[in-house]
Amino acid sequence: MFEYLKSIDRLSVFVALLVFVSVVPAQNAVVADEQISTKTNEYMAASVAVDGFSGSILVARNGQPVISKSYGMANVELGVPNTPQSVFRLGSITKQFTAMAISMLQDRGKLSVSDPICKHLSDCPPAWQSLTIKHLLTHTAGIPNYTSFPDFGKTAVLPLSSAGMMSLLKDKPLEFAAGEKFAYSNSGYYLLGTIIERVAGKSYEAFLQENIFIPLGMKHTGYDSPTRIIKNRAAGYAKQSGEIVNAAYMDMTIPYAAGSLYSTTGDLLLWDQALYTEKLASRKALDEMFTPWKGDAGYGYGWSMGKRFERQMIAHGGGIYGFATQITRFPADRITIIVLSNVQGAPAGKVAGDLATIVFGGAYEIPKERKEIAVDAKILEKYVGQYQIPPSITISITLENGKLLGQLAGQGKFALLAETETVFFSKDVNAQITFNKDPQGQVTGLTLSQGGGNTPAQKIK
Repeated sequence: MFEYLKSIDRLSVFVALLVFVSVVPAQNAVVADEQISTKTNEYMAASVAVDGFSGSILVARNGQPVISKSYGMANVELGVPNTPQSVFRLGSITKQFTAMAISMLQDRGKLSVSDPICKHLSDCPPAWQSLTIKHLLTHTAGIPNYTSFPDFGKTAVLPLSSAGMMSLLKDKPLEFAAGEKFAYSNSGYYLLGTIIERVAGKSYEAFLQENIFIPLGMKHTGYDSPTRIIKNRAAGYAKQSGEIVNAAYMDMTIPYAAGSLYSTTGDLLLWDQALYTEKLASRKALDEMFTPWKGDAGYGYGWSMGKRFERQMIAHGGGIYGFATQITRFPADRITIIVLSNVQGAPAGKVAGDLATIVFGGAYEIPKERKEIAVDAKILEKYVGQYQIPPSITISITLENGKLLGQLAGQGKFALLAETETVFFSKDVNAQITFNKDPQGQVTGLTLSQGGGNTPAQKIK
């Protein structure tokens, strides 16, 4: 969720991590600005009409906006529209700022990413002795993801301290040996926030303000708080059975260094442009940040690396109660795409991917309505059960009043509408679920499609 926090992130409100979109044929060059604007306007009009997109988008070349527009309502109850100045929670996009803070402290000789995390954390359990800061940065530590815990939805409303998080995590066994695998974990980035505070001698919020936001002129970026007056703050919403509702409350000590920040599209463009310079960190530190560290996972420090249009792509998404976000960069062409939505589960990653396709002259589809069909109740009953996304994320499928509902552990239920007997879509979380069967017709699992990614889940009961 913070990409739902799982984003907290690669699982975010729904399944949050970054979102890589389908590959399209590479093109030779970026298309003209006028064409980008025309096609983006057409695409976004359909996205608003079909998906109810609400939020802000920005497409920039060489640090200059080609198009910067907003859609929908920042506050539905008061009738206040979103504008390019609207402020949105970022979810897991926060992680890249946490990673930068660690890199800055390393440049200053205050720590090393090779340091054992127990050097900087109190009450460190024996199982963590081999873990380094780099393991936390690259999601290769094996510490269980706290936003995937079964009771997360209930505990997310309560304040949580660093000591409380240590108590929550320290007795949990590691899911794998240090460096053995990649598994997106908000827990690692939460702990990085604690390390930053202890090494810097000030709060995580203060360090980022003094060392990143103020120097870069990011006047509309900070650590979110429900009590603080934040000018142009967009309210967060969710969808239930296709209707807009206020998003659930989350205490902002919960996402912390994994997903607590807020910003605007304009401020994130300032951030993007600083990454081409050494204003914040050395070239060596930046190179490390943008180097994948584990096989095909493609994850560096707070960013994911991939390739599209035969170009390097650097990106990250975020998902948190009430919001869905994405920032995508193509450094070779100095292209930046930012999508911030104040509707939980909005297809921010897909929108960003399609806007990138427009920029590079590729083939894409305009959003269109999907048609629901009727499916016999006896068929629907076969899909009821528990499905597991490794290692420990559970999706529950229930049948209520003749309709299938899905629910990710700790989150609200979402309606599933049948497109075929095996393919169901949800307008609540902009996702698709395809049920998989064996040759005998028994349901063996499902495939969750969201934000351009496909995630398999095995039926466990």
